[in-house]
Amino acid sequence: MRLRSFNPPCPDPTLVTEIAAVDAWEVLDSRGNPTVRATVDTAAGSGTFTVPAGASTGSHEAVELRDGDDRFGGMGVRGAVRAVREELAPVVVGHEVTEQATIDDALVAADGTDSLSALGANAVLAVSGAVARAAAATNGEPLYDYLSPGEPGGIPRPTVNIVSGGLHAHGGVELQDFLIVPMGAETYSEAIEVVWAVRKAVESRIADAGVRPLVADEGGFSPPMEGVVDAFELISAGIADAGFEPSVDDVAFAVDVAATHFYDPDAERYELETEGVSLDRDGMITQLLEWTETYPIVSLEDPLYEDDWEGYRRLAARLDDRVQLLGDDLLVTDRERIDRAIADSAATAVLVKMNQAGTLTRTTDVIERAHDAGLTAVVSARSGETCDSTMADLAVAYGAEQLKVGSLARSERLAKYNRLFEIEAELELPLVAVANA
Repeated sequence: MRLRSFNPPCPDPTLVTEIAAVDAWEVLDSRGNPTVRATVDTAAGSGTFTVPAGASTGSHEAVELRDGDDRFGGMGVRGAVRAVREELAPVVVGHEVTEQATIDDALVAADGTDSLSALGANAVLAVSGAVARAAAATNGEPLYDYLSPGEPGGIPRPTVNIVSGGLHAHGGVELQDFLIVPMGAETYSEAIEVVWAVRKAVESRIADAGVRPLVADEGGFSPPMEGVVDAFELISAGIADAGFEPSVDDVAFAVDVAATHFYDPDAERYELETEGVSLDRDGMITQLLEWTETYPIVSLEDPLYEDDWEGYRRLAARLDDRVQLLGDDLLVTDRERIDRAIADSAATAVLVKMNQAGTLTRTTDVIERAHDAGLTAVVSARSGETCDSTMADLAVAYGAEQLKVGSLARSERLAKYNRLFEIEAELELPLVAVANA
């Protein structure tokens, strides 16, 4: 129930809600790399959306278009900007701004490929996201209300990065992210307070060891570590220092393994050099189970190679019910891959990234499909982010159980967390229940 009502003025029946103009330009993301920002205008409102980009990308996700020339080491997006202005704008202008699905279908058709590789998923998503924001502005609604297929059902539980390795830290231990989940928190504000206290305690421990508390792409600390256990032990100590218990009922762990990035497909082995081991599929599954038995882990993300469907089936069958098996590189916010995971019982949770899907409609379709099948939806940011907060509204609108943004650091991360504070102040909504709690 709302604490205070949002009452937009009665719409003028003569109001023109057709899209009048579309534009785009090149801006920089949180890693200093170019990305696409687009704006969509109607006579009654406008919307802007900025596309994120990942470092740890699955081979099956929608393809962003990069220039490949001398500018920005080939990372420029002038071609994608040109695609918006010359190819996509004519497709969109004249449509009713609220016709999101129709517009998104037209954008995909204009590209002509399922992967959006012709014009670029970054060009297509920029327009798709800006359309949604323009529609909400034109209707005089908050974005979560406009996007919601019903009534917003709750605020997602934050799953927050504390220590980083892998590609996000450009070295260190192979596992990409070690996160905490404030399972005992009853409200969003309380959850963030818990995370803040734990993060500060971990930072103090790093500094007390004589190491500068440097952070990786998503704001997680990246201290020198000899192995995976060091990260678990550091965070466990920080949880205790902050006055909490490392447990599945109080402050639990989530791990983004990102196993594809240390998997050797030729040898069919996982090369964990910091652990001094080279593991086959069964060995990796055994190692994962040992970690979940030793530490209060409630989520394993991408624990195996992105196309090892048989491995995922085997791991899912052996995991404790409290541990969600979360697919990112495996599923890439793709409806067909999610359908296969459901049929094969290969995952219990879906990571949702708008730029993997390429349009807002594809993204919301994935969330609805996941929920229909009883899977958890985890709406996620990327390592190359912007201060666009659309994903926070999307998570609330569709009742996503968790939000994975990064750490409590850097403006591009805090923009999402702070947007949820705004929504919490606007609505009397609890945290969405965690399915495996």
